[in-house]
Amino acid sequence: MFAVVLTVGAGLLLGWSRQPGLSATALVTGVALAAIALVAHLTVRTGAPYADPVLLPVVMLLNGLGLVFVHRVDLATGSELAPTQTVWTAVSVGGMCAVLLFLRDVRSLGRYQYTFGFATIGLLLLPLVPGITAGIINGAQLWIDVFGMRFQPGEVAKITMMVFLAGYLERKRALLSVANQRIGPLLLPAPRHLAPVLLATAMALVILAGLRDLGSALLFFGAFLAMLYVATGRLAYPAIGGVAFAVGATIAYQLFGHVRVRVAIWLDPWSRVTDEGYQLAQSLFALGTGGLTGTGLGFGRPQDVPFSATDAIFVVIGEELGLLGSSALLLLYLVVVVRGYKIALTARDEFSTLLTTGLTTILALQTFVIIGGLTRLVPLTGITLPFVSYGGSSLLTNYLIVGLLLRVSDDSRRAVLAGPRQRRGGT
Repeated sequence: MFAVVLTVGAGLLLGWSRQPGLSATALVTGVALAAIALVAHLTVRTGAPYADPVLLPVVMLLNGLGLVFVHRVDLATGSELAPTQTVWTAVSVGGMCAVLLFLRDVRSLGRYQYTFGFATIGLLLLPLVPGITAGIINGAQLWIDVFGMRFQPGEVAKITMMVFLAGYLERKRALLSVANQRIGPLLLPAPRHLAPVLLATAMALVILAGLRDLGSALLFFGAFLAMLYVATGRLAYPAIGGVAFAVGATIAYQLFGHVRVRVAIWLDPWSRVTDEGYQLAQSLFALGTGGLTGTGLGFGRPQDVPFSATDAIFVVIGEELGLLGSSALLLLYLVVVVRGYKIALTARDEFSTLLTTGLTTILALQTFVIIGGLTRLVPLTGITLPFVSYGGSSLLTNYLIVGLLLRVSDDSRRAVLAGPRQRRGGT
């Protein structure tokens, strides 16, 4: 209720910035979001009544604010993205509900680890298939066109890859924790145990690099290291991963011209302010204009920032809600990540712990990479802000992740909360 009320209030304020009276768009969006939120709530109460009670409301609030600011971009640019995003919200929440209703035990996914591994490679290669590929868009070949809809299969590959890694690491955990091979000062497990997971991860990273989707490659690699550390408890893996990342980043810098351009923009956007650095420069101007409290809803200039509905939606929020509003948004993401890792800590089996760790790390890294890029903390990469940016495939994938987290949470909390209730009822 709070998420819906806050979204409707923000939509009305945005409408009043344009004209007096009630905004029809805000009311329609609010009613649609209320209906979607009600369906999601009833599904959770029915299919996962013991699930984490905080995760879904926070996600719905992020999604609702995303709808408001996508509509804000529409008003500034003359586009019509908000209705499509509302439809994708309904589809995505439907996907989450399907996970909760039909997937009763997350551990059953671990039986098909290699199937999910091959599915990951297939999904990543789909944009290269003639007839369905959407071609190169904004310098990357990531999309397919199916039945008149544009979709990014690499988003779904994030989930299938995490399922594969969780299943493999669960089975090989004991073997990977025993180090009996020395490489210089490091002790590592036998290569035959580590080779399959390294090969699959390397193939995914190579494909993503070939498709110029280096942002997703970073997400895959970071989640892989987190899961490997959780599975084994050995600090050697993150250490080796850090070295491998430095080597890989250096190689990518040498091989790919667009990587060199991104780094140059990151170091000095003003030297290319009329060309490649225009988006980053305008983002910094917008955040500076917002100041502490922002210009107010409807009084910014999102039309000056390229890709303001997708890559740079955080800048629109920062300009119109200021540092306070953007900090509140970051706190919402912090709540999602903390609750996700809490679910991983309390999971009843190793597979669920590893899977929820990987999925939560994906959300955390995705948020950090895009906001860090827009604030010039790290080089800018073209990925979306979870639940807020415009994009159907990203929104669907993120809601599927939430569905998996809620399912694991329900299983672990049920054992803790249902037991005492049953004992009280029996006495």
